[in-house]
Amino acid sequence: MFLSVFELFKIGIGPSSSHTVGPMVAASRFLALLERRGCAHVARLSVSLHGSLAFTGMGHATDRAVILGLAGERPDGVDPDGVDAILAEVSARRTVSPPGLPALSFDPATDIVFDYGPPLQGHANGLRFFAHGVGGNVVLEETYYSIGGGFVKTQAELNRVGDDESPLTRDLDVPYPFASSAQMLAMGRECGLSIAEMKRANELTRCADCDLDPKLDIIWQSMNGCMGRGLTRQGQLPGGLKVRRRAAAIYEKLKAEAGRNRTFEHTVMDWLSVYAMAVNEENAAGGRVVTAPTNGAAGVIPAVIRYYLDHCPDADAAGIRTFLLAAAAIGGIIKHNASISGAEVGCQGEVGSASAMAAAGLAAALGGTNEQVENAAEIALEHHLGMTCDPVGGLVQVPCIERNALGAVKAVTAASLALRGDGSHFVPLDTCIETMRQTGLDMSEKYKETSKGGLAVNVVEC
Repeated sequence: MFLSVFELFKIGIGPSSSHTVGPMVAASRFLALLERRGCAHVARLSVSLHGSLAFTGMGHATDRAVILGLAGERPDGVDPDGVDAILAEVSARRTVSPPGLPALSFDPATDIVFDYGPPLQGHANGLRFFAHGVGGNVVLEETYYSIGGGFVKTQAELNRVGDDESPLTRDLDVPYPFASSAQMLAMGRECGLSIAEMKRANELTRCADCDLDPKLDIIWQSMNGCMGRGLTRQGQLPGGLKVRRRAAAIYEKLKAEAGRNRTFEHTVMDWLSVYAMAVNEENAAGGRVVTAPTNGAAGVIPAVIRYYLDHCPDADAAGIRTFLLAAAAIGGIIKHNASISGAEVGCQGEVGSASAMAAAGLAAALGGTNEQVENAAEIALEHHLGMTCDPVGGLVQVPCIERNALGAVKAVTAASLALRGDGSHFVPLDTCIETMRQTGLDMSEKYKETSKGGLAVNVVEC
Protein backbone atom coordinates (compact mmCIF):
# COMPACT_ATOMS: atom_id res chain seq x y z
CA MET A 1 0.00 0.00 0.00
CA PHE A 2 1.31 3.44 -0.89
CA LEU A 3 -0.40 6.80 -0.58
CA SER A 4 1.74 9.79 -1.46
CA VAL A 5 2.47 12.58 0.98
CA PHE A 6 1.21 14.94 -1.72
CA GLU A 7 -2.16 13.21 -1.74
CA LEU A 8 -2.63 13.57 2.01
CA PHE A 9 -1.37 17.17 1.92
CA LYS A 10 -3.13 18.89 -0.98
CA ILE A 11 -3.32 22.63 -1.58
CA GLY A 12 -6.96 23.55 -1.99
CA ILE A 13 -9.71 25.87 -0.83
CA GLY A 14 -11.96 26.00 2.23
CA PRO A 15 -14.12 25.19 3.98
CA SER A 16 -14.18 21.39 3.49
CA SER A 17 -12.08 18.78 1.73
CA SER A 18 -14.98 16.33 1.42
CA HIS A 19 -17.72 18.87 0.74
CA THR A 20 -15.80 21.53 -1.22
CA VAL A 21 -12.57 20.12 -2.65
CA GLY A 22 -14.05 16.69 -3.48
CA PRO A 23 -17.10 18.03 -5.36
CA MET A 24 -14.86 20.39 -7.35
CA VAL A 25 -12.70 17.43 -8.33
CA ALA A 26 -15.79 15.38 -9.19
CA ALA A 27 -17.10 18.16 -11.43
CA SER A 28 -13.74 18.34 -13.20
CA ARG A 29 -13.77 14.59 -13.71
CA PHE A 30 -17.28 14.73 -15.18
CA LEU A 31 -16.22 17.44 -17.63
CA ALA A 32 -13.27 15.28 -18.70
CA LEU A 33 -15.62 12.32 -19.16
CA LEU A 34 -17.96 14.50 -21.20
CA GLU A 35 -15.10 15.62 -23.40
CA ARG A 36 -13.96 12.02 -23.99
CA ARG A 37 -17.46 10.78 -24.78
CA GLY A 38 -18.33 13.74 -27.00
CA CYS A 39 -20.74 16.55 -26.24
CA ALA A 40 -22.35 17.27 -29.63
CA HIS A 41 -25.81 16.40 -28.31
CA VAL A 42 -25.42 17.95 -24.84
CA ALA A 43 -27.37 21.11 -24.03
CA ARG A 44 -27.61 21.24 -20.23
CA LEU A 45 -25.89 19.98 -17.08
CA SER A 46 -27.36 19.17 -13.68
CA VAL A 47 -26.23 17.58 -10.43
CA SER A 48 -27.86 16.03 -7.38
CA LEU A 49 -26.27 15.96 -3.91
CA HIS A 50 -26.93 13.08 -1.53
CA GLY A 51 -26.33 12.12 2.09
CA SER A 52 -24.10 14.46 4.04
CA LEU A 53 -23.45 16.52 0.91
CA ALA A 54 -27.15 17.38 0.91
CA PHE A 55 -27.66 17.89 4.64
CA THR A 56 -24.61 20.10 5.24
CA GLY A 57 -23.71 20.98 1.66
CA MET A 58 -25.03 24.52 1.86
CA GLY A 59 -22.97 25.32 4.96
CA HIS A 60 -19.93 23.53 3.53
CA ALA A 61 -20.17 25.39 0.18
CA THR A 62 -20.81 22.22 -1.84
CA ASP A 63 -23.09 24.04 -4.25
CA ARG A 64 -20.44 26.71 -4.78
CA ALA A 65 -17.82 24.02 -5.33
CA VAL A 66 -19.91 22.29 -7.99
CA ILE A 67 -20.41 25.58 -9.84
CA LEU A 68 -16.68 26.32 -9.72
CA GLY A 69 -15.79 22.83 -10.90
CA LEU A 70 -18.20 22.94 -13.83
CA ALA A 71 -16.83 26.37 -14.72
CA GLY A 72 -13.42 24.73 -15.16
CA GLU A 73 -11.82 25.75 -11.85
CA ARG A 74 -9.70 23.39 -9.76
CA PRO A 75 -9.11 23.49 -5.98
CA ASP A 76 -5.37 24.11 -6.23
CA GLY A 77 -5.68 26.82 -8.87
CA VAL A 78 -8.78 28.87 -8.13
CA ASP A 79 -8.22 32.31 -6.61
CA PRO A 80 -10.25 32.46 -3.36
CA ASP A 81 -10.66 36.20 -3.83
CA GLY A 82 -12.17 35.67 -7.28
CA VAL A 83 -14.70 33.00 -6.34
CA ASP A 84 -17.68 35.31 -5.80
CA ALA A 85 -17.23 36.91 -9.22
CA ILE A 86 -17.17 33.49 -10.94
CA LEU A 87 -20.30 32.38 -9.09
CA ALA A 88 -22.12 35.61 -9.90
CA GLU A 89 -21.30 35.30 -13.59
CA VAL A 90 -22.52 31.70 -13.83
CA SER A 91 -25.75 32.57 -11.98
CA ALA A 92 -26.39 35.59 -14.19
CA ARG A 93 -25.69 33.83 -17.49
CA ARG A 94 -27.09 30.44 -16.40
CA THR A 95 -24.35 28.77 -18.40
CA VAL A 96 -20.90 27.35 -17.84
CA SER A 97 -18.10 27.56 -20.41
CA PRO A 98 -15.35 25.18 -19.26
CA PRO A 99 -12.13 25.04 -21.31
CA GLY A 100 -12.34 22.59 -24.22
CA LEU A 101 -16.13 22.41 -24.18
CA PRO A 102 -18.90 24.57 -25.66
CA ALA A 103 -21.09 26.76 -23.46
CA LEU A 104 -23.64 24.57 -21.69
CA SER A 105 -26.85 25.57 -19.97
CA PHE A 106 -26.56 25.36 -16.19
CA ASP A 107 -28.73 27.30 -13.76
CA PRO A 108 -27.48 26.81 -10.19
CA ALA A 109 -30.90 27.69 -8.79
CA THR A 110 -32.60 24.72 -10.47
CA ASP A 111 -29.82 22.44 -11.72
CA ILE A 112 -28.32 21.70 -8.28
CA VAL A 113 -30.67 19.47 -6.30
CA PHE A 114 -30.19 18.80 -2.59
CA ASP A 115 -31.66 15.31 -2.16
CA TYR A 116 -32.52 14.78 1.51
CA GLY A 117 -33.62 11.19 1.02
CA PRO A 118 -31.54 8.11 1.86
CA PRO A 119 -27.83 8.43 0.96
CA LEU A 120 -26.44 6.59 -2.03
CA GLN A 121 -25.19 3.09 -1.24
CA GLY A 122 -21.50 3.63 -1.91
CA HIS A 123 -20.70 6.34 0.65
CA ALA A 124 -22.32 9.02 2.82
CA ASN A 125 -20.98 11.73 0.46
CA GLY A 126 -22.53 11.04 -2.95
CA LEU A 127 -23.21 13.25 -5.96
CA ARG A 128 -24.57 12.46 -9.41
CA PHE A 129 -23.86 14.47 -12.56
CA PHE A 130 -26.14 14.48 -15.59
CA ALA A 131 -25.70 15.75 -19.16
CA HIS A 132 -29.02 16.43 -20.89
CA GLY A 133 -29.84 16.58 -24.58
CA VAL A 134 -31.86 19.33 -26.26
CA GLY A 135 -35.10 17.59 -25.32
CA GLY A 136 -34.08 17.21 -21.69
CA ASN A 137 -33.26 13.51 -21.91
CA VAL A 138 -30.16 12.30 -20.04
CA VAL A 139 -27.39 11.38 -22.49
CA LEU A 140 -24.60 10.85 -19.94
CA GLU A 141 -24.50 10.42 -16.19
CA GLU A 142 -21.94 9.45 -13.57
CA THR A 143 -21.96 8.99 -9.81
CA TYR A 144 -19.06 10.13 -7.66
CA TYR A 145 -18.30 9.72 -3.99
CA SER A 146 -16.26 12.25 -2.03
CA ILE A 147 -14.65 9.84 0.42
CA GLY A 148 -12.77 12.35 2.58
CA GLY A 149 -9.63 14.44 2.29
CA GLY A 150 -10.53 15.54 -1.26
CA PHE A 151 -10.36 11.98 -2.60
CA VAL A 152 -13.05 11.09 -5.14
CA LYS A 153 -14.13 7.73 -6.56
CA THR A 154 -16.80 6.53 -8.96
CA GLN A 155 -18.99 3.59 -8.04
CA ALA A 156 -16.89 1.36 -10.31
CA GLU A 157 -13.70 2.48 -8.56
CA LEU A 158 -15.23 1.79 -5.15
CA ASN A 159 -16.14 -1.70 -6.33
CA ARG A 160 -12.58 -2.52 -7.39
CA VAL A 161 -10.98 -4.03 -4.31
CA GLY A 162 -7.49 -2.66 -3.77
CA ASP A 163 -7.89 0.17 -6.26
CA ASP A 164 -5.48 2.97 -5.46
CA GLU A 165 -6.74 6.33 -4.31
CA SER A 166 -5.30 8.45 -7.08
CA PRO A 167 -3.57 8.31 -10.45
CA LEU A 168 -0.53 9.78 -8.69
CA THR A 169 -0.03 6.57 -6.73
CA ARG A 170 -1.37 3.98 -9.15
CA ASP A 171 0.68 1.02 -10.37
CA LEU A 172 3.80 1.91 -8.40
CA ASP A 173 6.09 -0.62 -6.78
CA VAL A 174 7.62 0.86 -3.65
CA PRO A 175 10.45 -0.54 -1.52
CA TYR A 176 8.48 -0.33 1.74
CA PRO A 177 4.78 -1.05 1.02
CA PHE A 178 3.57 -1.13 4.62
CA ALA A 179 -0.21 -1.24 5.01
CA SER A 180 -0.26 -1.34 8.81
CA SER A 181 1.82 0.02 11.66
CA ALA A 182 2.94 -3.53 12.50
CA GLN A 183 4.33 -3.94 9.00
CA MET A 184 5.88 -0.47 9.19
CA LEU A 185 7.71 -1.26 12.42
CA ALA A 186 8.82 -4.67 11.15
CA MET A 187 10.21 -3.18 7.93
CA GLY A 188 11.98 -0.49 9.93
CA ARG A 189 13.67 -3.06 12.14
CA GLU A 190 14.69 -5.13 9.13
CA CYS A 191 16.14 -2.30 7.04
CA GLY A 192 17.40 -0.08 9.86
CA LEU A 193 15.61 3.01 8.53
CA SER A 194 13.32 5.46 10.27
CA ILE A 195 9.66 5.81 9.32
CA ALA A 196 10.41 9.09 7.55
CA GLU A 197 13.34 7.51 5.67
CA MET A 198 11.16 4.63 4.47
CA LYS A 199 8.46 7.07 3.43
CA ARG A 200 11.05 9.14 1.56
CA ALA A 201 12.26 6.05 -0.30
CA ASN A 202 8.68 5.29 -1.31
CA GLU A 203 8.10 8.85 -2.51
CA LEU A 204 11.22 8.73 -4.66
CA THR A 205 9.58 6.08 -6.84
CA ARG A 206 7.34 8.83 -8.23
CA CYS A 207 9.31 12.00 -7.53
CA ALA A 208 12.94 12.78 -8.38
CA ASP A 209 15.27 13.30 -5.44
CA CYS A 210 15.94 16.88 -6.49
CA ASP A 211 12.19 17.63 -6.50
CA LEU A 212 11.01 16.00 -3.28
CA ASP A 213 12.36 18.44 -0.70
CA PRO A 214 11.27 21.57 -2.63
CA LYS A 215 7.76 20.11 -2.95
CA LEU A 216 7.66 19.33 0.77
CA ASP A 217 8.82 22.88 1.46
CA ILE A 218 5.97 24.24 -0.67
CA ILE A 219 3.48 22.29 1.45
CA TRP A 220 4.83 23.84 4.65
CA GLN A 221 5.04 27.31 3.07
CA SER A 222 1.39 27.02 2.04
CA MET A 223 0.39 25.91 5.53
CA ASN A 224 2.38 28.73 7.10
CA GLY A 225 0.95 31.24 4.64
CA CYS A 226 -2.59 30.20 5.55
CA MET A 227 -1.70 30.55 9.22
CA GLY A 228 -0.19 33.99 8.62
CA ARG A 229 -3.35 35.23 6.93
CA GLY A 230 -5.47 33.86 9.74
CA LEU A 231 -3.34 35.64 12.34
CA THR A 232 -3.96 39.05 10.75
CA ARG A 233 -7.57 38.97 9.57
CA GLN A 234 -10.49 40.02 11.72
CA GLY A 235 -14.22 40.29 11.30
CA GLN A 236 -17.12 37.89 11.03
CA LEU A 237 -17.02 34.50 9.36
CA PRO A 238 -19.56 33.87 6.60
CA GLY A 239 -22.57 31.61 6.95
CA GLY A 240 -25.04 33.26 9.30
CA LEU A 241 -23.82 32.12 12.74
CA LYS A 242 -22.12 35.50 13.23
CA VAL A 243 -18.99 33.80 14.57
CA ARG A 244 -16.18 36.30 14.86
CA ARG A 245 -12.55 35.56 14.14
CA ARG A 246 -10.54 35.41 17.37
CA ALA A 247 -7.06 34.30 16.34
CA ALA A 248 -5.73 37.74 15.37
CA ALA A 249 -6.76 39.36 18.66
CA ILE A 250 -5.39 36.49 20.76
CA TYR A 251 -2.16 36.58 18.75
CA GLU A 252 -1.66 40.28 19.43
CA LYS A 253 -2.29 39.77 23.16
CA LEU A 254 0.23 36.94 23.30
CA LYS A 255 2.87 39.08 21.57
CA ALA A 256 2.21 41.95 23.96
CA GLU A 257 2.49 39.68 26.99
CA ALA A 258 5.75 38.24 25.69
CA GLY A 259 7.11 41.76 25.25
CA ARG A 260 6.35 42.54 28.91
CA ASN A 261 7.83 39.20 30.07
CA ARG A 262 4.46 38.19 31.49
CA THR A 263 4.35 34.69 30.03
CA PHE A 264 3.50 31.61 32.08
CA GLU A 265 4.33 27.95 31.66
CA HIS A 266 0.91 27.25 30.14
CA THR A 267 1.21 30.08 27.61
CA VAL A 268 2.82 27.68 25.15
CA MET A 269 -0.60 26.02 24.83
CA ASP A 270 -2.10 29.40 23.98
CA TRP A 271 0.37 29.83 21.12
CA LEU A 272 -0.35 26.31 19.91
CA SER A 273 -4.09 26.95 20.02
CA VAL A 274 -3.99 30.30 18.27
CA TYR A 275 -1.94 28.87 15.39
CA ALA A 276 -4.48 26.10 14.85
CA MET A 277 -7.43 28.47 15.14
CA ALA A 278 -5.89 30.88 12.64
CA VAL A 279 -5.74 28.14 9.99
CA ASN A 280 -9.28 26.96 10.58
CA GLU A 281 -10.73 30.46 10.64
CA GLU A 282 -9.14 31.01 7.26
CA ASN A 283 -10.55 27.68 6.10
CA ALA A 284 -14.02 28.62 7.35
CA ALA A 285 -13.78 31.83 5.33
CA GLY A 286 -13.11 29.84 2.14
CA GLY A 287 -9.43 30.75 1.92
CA ARG A 288 -6.43 28.86 0.56
CA VAL A 289 -5.68 25.91 2.83
CA VAL A 290 -3.72 22.65 2.82
CA THR A 291 -5.80 19.52 3.40
CA ALA A 292 -4.08 17.81 6.34
CA PRO A 293 -5.59 15.24 6.04
CA THR A 294 -8.89 17.14 5.70
CA ASN A 295 -9.85 20.80 5.64
CA GLY A 296 -11.91 20.51 8.79
CA ALA A 297 -8.75 19.31 10.59
CA ALA A 298 -6.28 21.45 8.63
CA GLY A 299 -5.05 23.48 11.62
CA VAL A 300 -3.60 20.70 13.75
CA ILE A 301 -0.45 19.82 11.81
CA PRO A 302 0.60 23.41 10.92
CA ALA A 303 0.16 24.44 14.56
CA VAL A 304 2.35 21.59 15.81
CA ILE A 305 5.00 22.39 13.19
CA ARG A 306 5.04 26.00 14.42
CA TYR A 307 5.37 24.66 17.96
CA TYR A 308 8.35 22.61 16.79
CA LEU A 309 9.97 25.64 15.15
CA ASP A 310 9.30 28.06 18.01
CA HIS A 311 10.04 25.86 21.03
CA CYS A 312 12.52 23.17 19.96
CA PRO A 313 16.13 24.46 19.96
CA ASP A 314 17.39 22.29 17.08
CA ALA A 315 14.38 22.77 14.79
CA ASP A 316 15.20 23.25 11.11
CA ALA A 317 13.83 22.75 7.59
CA ALA A 318 15.05 19.15 7.50
CA GLY A 319 13.05 18.48 10.65
CA ILE A 320 9.90 19.84 9.01
CA ARG A 321 10.37 17.47 6.08
CA THR A 322 10.86 14.57 8.48
CA PHE A 323 7.70 15.70 10.27
CA LEU A 324 5.63 15.74 7.07
CA LEU A 325 6.93 12.38 5.85
CA ALA A 326 6.32 10.60 9.16
CA ALA A 327 2.89 12.21 9.50
CA ALA A 328 1.96 11.10 5.98
CA ALA A 329 3.06 7.53 6.73
CA ILE A 330 0.65 7.42 9.68
CA GLY A 331 -2.11 9.16 7.74
CA GLY A 332 -1.85 6.66 4.92
CA ILE A 333 -2.23 3.74 7.32
CA ILE A 334 -5.26 5.32 8.96
CA LYS A 335 -6.94 6.04 5.65
CA HIS A 336 -6.18 2.57 4.28
CA ASN A 337 -7.55 0.72 7.30
CA ALA A 338 -10.29 3.04 8.54
CA SER A 339 -11.28 6.51 7.29
CA ILE A 340 -10.44 10.21 7.44
CA SER A 341 -14.02 11.17 6.52
CA GLY A 342 -16.22 12.85 9.11
CA ALA A 343 -19.27 11.71 7.16
CA GLU A 344 -18.10 8.12 7.52
CA VAL A 345 -16.68 7.86 11.05
CA GLY A 346 -17.24 11.23 12.70
CA CYS A 347 -14.63 13.76 13.75
CA GLN A 348 -12.43 11.04 15.24
CA GLY A 349 -11.48 10.40 11.60
CA GLU A 350 -10.66 14.05 10.93
CA VAL A 351 -9.23 15.83 13.99
CA GLY A 352 -8.35 12.47 15.55
CA SER A 353 -6.35 11.42 12.49
CA ALA A 354 -4.72 14.84 12.20
CA SER A 355 -3.70 14.74 15.85
CA ALA A 356 -2.21 11.27 15.44
CA MET A 357 -0.31 12.38 12.34
CA ALA A 358 0.96 15.51 14.10
CA ALA A 359 2.06 13.55 17.17
CA ALA A 360 3.96 11.12 15.00
CA GLY A 361 5.51 13.94 12.98
CA LEU A 362 6.68 15.81 16.07
CA ALA A 363 8.12 12.67 17.68
CA ALA A 364 9.99 11.89 14.45
CA ALA A 365 11.31 15.44 14.07
CA LEU A 366 12.59 15.30 17.66
CA GLY A 367 14.54 12.13 16.94
CA GLY A 368 12.14 9.54 18.32
CA THR A 369 12.56 5.89 17.45
CA ASN A 370 10.05 4.21 15.15
CA GLU A 371 8.41 2.64 18.18
CA GLN A 372 8.10 6.02 19.90
CA VAL A 373 6.63 7.58 16.75
CA GLU A 374 4.03 4.81 16.50
CA ASN A 375 3.28 5.18 20.21
CA ALA A 376 2.78 8.94 19.84
CA ALA A 377 0.27 8.41 17.04
CA GLU A 378 -1.62 5.80 19.06
CA ILE A 379 -1.89 7.99 22.15
CA ALA A 380 -3.26 10.92 20.17
CA LEU A 381 -5.77 8.85 18.22
CA GLU A 382 -6.91 6.84 21.24
CA HIS A 383 -8.04 9.98 23.02
CA HIS A 384 -10.20 11.11 20.12
CA LEU A 385 -12.11 7.83 19.80
CA GLY A 386 -15.85 8.37 19.61
CA MET A 387 -15.64 12.06 18.71
CA THR A 388 -18.70 13.04 16.70
CA CYS A 389 -18.93 15.41 13.74
CA ASP A 390 -21.80 17.77 14.60
CA PRO A 391 -21.14 21.17 12.97
CA VAL A 392 -23.60 23.82 14.06
CA GLY A 393 -25.54 25.15 11.08
CA GLY A 394 -23.65 22.80 8.80
CA LEU A 395 -20.71 25.21 8.93
CA VAL A 396 -17.07 24.28 9.57
CA GLN A 397 -16.91 26.72 12.49
CA VAL A 398 -18.45 25.50 15.75
CA PRO A 399 -17.03 23.32 17.27
CA CYS A 400 -14.54 22.71 14.44
CA ILE A 401 -12.21 25.69 14.93
CA GLU A 402 -11.58 25.17 18.64
CA ARG A 403 -11.48 21.40 18.12
CA ASN A 404 -8.34 21.85 16.00
CA ALA A 405 -6.70 23.78 18.84
CA LEU A 406 -7.35 20.94 21.26
CA GLY A 407 -6.23 18.40 18.68
CA ALA A 408 -2.89 20.21 18.43
CA VAL A 409 -2.49 20.30 22.21
CA LYS A 410 -3.22 16.57 22.43
CA ALA A 411 -0.69 15.90 19.67
CA VAL A 412 2.13 17.64 21.54
CA THR A 413 1.16 15.91 24.77
CA ALA A 414 1.08 12.53 23.03
CA ALA A 415 4.50 13.06 21.45
CA SER A 416 5.94 14.15 24.79
CA LEU A 417 4.56 11.10 26.59
CA ALA A 418 5.85 8.77 23.90
CA LEU A 419 9.33 10.30 23.93
CA ARG A 420 9.49 9.87 27.72
CA GLY A 421 9.06 6.13 27.22
CA ASP A 422 10.85 3.47 25.21
CA GLY A 423 8.09 2.93 22.65
CA SER A 424 6.52 -0.08 24.34
CA HIS A 425 2.82 0.36 25.12
CA PHE A 426 -0.36 -1.61 25.75
CA VAL A 427 -2.59 -0.74 22.75
CA PRO A 428 -0.99 -1.01 19.28
CA LEU A 429 -1.79 1.73 16.78
CA ASP A 430 -3.39 -0.84 14.45
CA THR A 431 -5.81 -1.84 17.21
CA CYS A 432 -6.68 1.79 17.84
CA ILE A 433 -7.31 2.38 14.11
CA GLU A 434 -9.55 -0.69 13.91
CA THR A 435 -11.42 0.53 16.99
CA MET A 436 -11.99 3.86 15.28
CA ARG A 437 -13.36 2.08 12.22
CA GLN A 438 -15.74 -0.03 14.29
CA THR A 439 -16.82 2.97 16.35
CA GLY A 440 -17.59 4.84 13.14
CA LEU A 441 -19.74 1.96 11.90
CA ASP A 442 -21.66 1.92 15.19
CA MET A 443 -22.06 5.70 15.32
CA SER A 444 -25.49 7.06 14.45
CA GLU A 445 -25.74 8.89 11.13
CA LYS A 446 -26.89 12.03 12.95
CA TYR A 447 -23.41 12.36 14.46
CA LYS A 448 -21.58 12.02 11.14
CA GLU A 449 -21.52 15.43 9.46
CA THR A 450 -25.25 15.65 8.85
CA SER A 451 -25.88 18.32 11.54
CA LYS A 452 -28.87 16.28 12.75
CA GLY A 453 -27.51 15.60 16.25
CA GLY A 454 -25.16 16.76 18.99
CA LEU A 455 -24.24 20.43 19.22
CA ALA A 456 -25.77 21.04 15.82
CA VAL A 457 -29.27 20.68 17.26
CA ASN A 458 -28.79 21.42 20.96
CA VAL A 459 -27.01 24.73 20.68
CA VAL A 460 -30.17 26.26 19.24
CA GLU A 461 -32.09 25.36 22.41
CA CYS A 462 -29.59 26.90 24.81
